[in-house]
Amino acid sequence: MPRSLLFLRSLFAATMLIAATASPAAYPDKPVKLVVAFAPGSSTDIVARLLAEQMSASLGQTVVVENKPGAGGNIATQQVMNAPADGHTLLIHSVAVAVNPSLFANAGYDTLRDLAPVAMAAVTPNLVYVHPDVKAANLAELLALARAGKLSYASSGNGTTTHLGAEWLFRALAKVDITHVPFQPAAATNAVVSGQVPIASTSMPPAVPFAKSGKVRPIAVMSGKRSPALPDVPTVAELGYPGFEANTWFALFAPARVPAEVLDRLNAEVNKALAARPVLERFEALSLEAQRLDRPAMRSYVESEVAKWGKLVKDIGVKVD
Repeated sequence: MPRSLLFLRSLFAATMLIAATASPAAYPDKPVKLVVAFAPGSSTDIVARLLAEQMSASLGQTVVVENKPGAGGNIATQQVMNAPADGHTLLIHSVAVAVNPSLFANAGYDTLRDLAPVAMAAVTPNLVYVHPDVKAANLAELLALARAGKLSYASSGNGTTTHLGAEWLFRALAKVDITHVPFQPAAATNAVVSGQVPIASTSMPPAVPFAKSGKVRPIAVMSGKRSPALPDVPTVAELGYPGFEANTWFALFAPARVPAEVLDRLNAEVNKALAARPVLERFEALSLEAQRLDRPAMRSYVESEVAKWGKLVKDIGVKVD
């Protein structure tokens, strides 16, 4: 074989080896954009900014937070799914990312086809609570009141898991008709504190301070286990509805075709950030629990959430458009 051909073959092999070994190590080679599905000040935004600060130092590149609210998070999701699949554009979303494809006539994406689950960040139970004047100290008494007369409950908005979870509990399982009144998250809590609505189903962060001060009475948490934020409040599952779980969670996603080695790096960096003391302390203050999952466990959990909420949306017949 001619020396020139041997040289070219050797050069090609060396080039390919360098490219193969250098590519993963080169990530990230520019700032990383973290697109937040909701407005500044939302729980999703707070989680995003905590993680961005920790990950910027660890990745050696700035993690830039960009809020892209609208259509229940669908606008941000569509932006990220169509971004270059290089791991430099990521999405942070709530549980709504698993709910919206079944809730909207056209959400514009399929969660499991168009997105790659990167890492879970935080989870908080949804909570059922009442105004102190409501004559119900527990779930059984609240359901008895609902059967005896007309009641209403506030949620964090149409199609949220606080709404769907309450419908699942009240209408599907307990067979009681309690009128739904949608609010923004903090407004739903204020509606109960002020006595405008007797019952609420929201995530825990807006409600816990009022529960601790006695301005609302917690009835049940919707998680699979009790929450450290309100350890004396039983779960819905404990109260006669085994298997019931309706949480609000926050997680990171990437475009579907991002290379596995980049996704693995990101998963490790998020989980590292979740172990940082400033993050854990802020989460505790917000009644959030850090949730560290590897990528297979993360994907499995998202798959189960898509299936669960999709079935419930269909069974209840909820639509938002």
